[in-house]
Amino acid sequence: MQTFTLNNGVQIPVLGFGVFQIPPAETAQAVAEAIKAGYRHIDTAQAYMNEAEVGQGVKQSGVAREEIFITSKVWVENYGYEAAKGSLDRTLSRLDCGYINLMLLHQPFNDIYGAWRALEEYQAAGKIRAIGVSNFTADRVIDLGIFNKVMPAADQIEINPFHQQAAQVDTLRAEGIVPEAWGPFAEGKFGIFENPVLAAIAKKHGKSIAQVITRWLIERGIVVLAKSTKPARMAENLAVFDFTLDDDDKAQIATLDVGKSQIISHTDPAMVRQFKEWVFGV
Repeated sequence: MQTFTLNNGVQIPVLGFGVFQIPPAETAQAVAEAIKAGYRHIDTAQAYMNEAEVGQGVKQSGVAREEIFITSKVWVENYGYEAAKGSLDRTLSRLDCGYINLMLLHQPFNDIYGAWRALEEYQAAGKIRAIGVSNFTADRVIDLGIFNKVMPAADQIEINPFHQQAAQVDTLRAEGIVPEAWGPFAEGKFGIFENPVLAAIAKKHGKSIAQVITRWLIERGIVVLAKSTKPARMAENLAVFDFTLDDDDKAQIATLDVGKSQIISHTDPAMVRQFKEWVFGV
């Protein structure tokens, strides 16, 4: 598996298997199947409620722990220094894999600074190999890094052909921060798998639209997080290292950008209030 290098030297596989919305009862088997297919990067979160099952799936796979890259995320309810430390201990216990390769702050709300200090402490103790954020705009990522000890190693954000985030990706990469794409297929919205521009590029290369999108992201220096519990689809998502996109392909894909989220906006004040209501019930 190809890797990118994080800003502290840790290698992160460019393709990750996401377990968002996979029921806990199905997660261990899905993770084991993903590893069997060739994935070496598993992406979970405290909010997904399946961290323990991810750990079980890694063990069931029979692949050595040091060959697997595990990402999890601190949920916004667990922000603040002490609360974050307690949540990290629980995540380590649930995963039961010795350490976490990458731990992210899941949302840019609540006491991110206290939570970040907890992540820095656990990284220094060797319990976490790298730390980063998710759903942060570039300015907030950099703010978090320059006013603390550790610059975030990664920022996991929505990136897909309809929301390409070119400026944010360029800024992150210039700062040595690896961008990661959740929702790379826009959750199937707006007919992405029938889009004529993407379909023409896919036909040209003898690939699927999903493979074209994945390849486009990797060539931009972006880690791609995809989810499927079907072994055939897992294998398809991994078969993206035997072709490259040319300048015309990339120019055509650039025309699809609508410049806004297709799923959820973390910069909308109403969404900030909505998150507080979801998480704290107030």
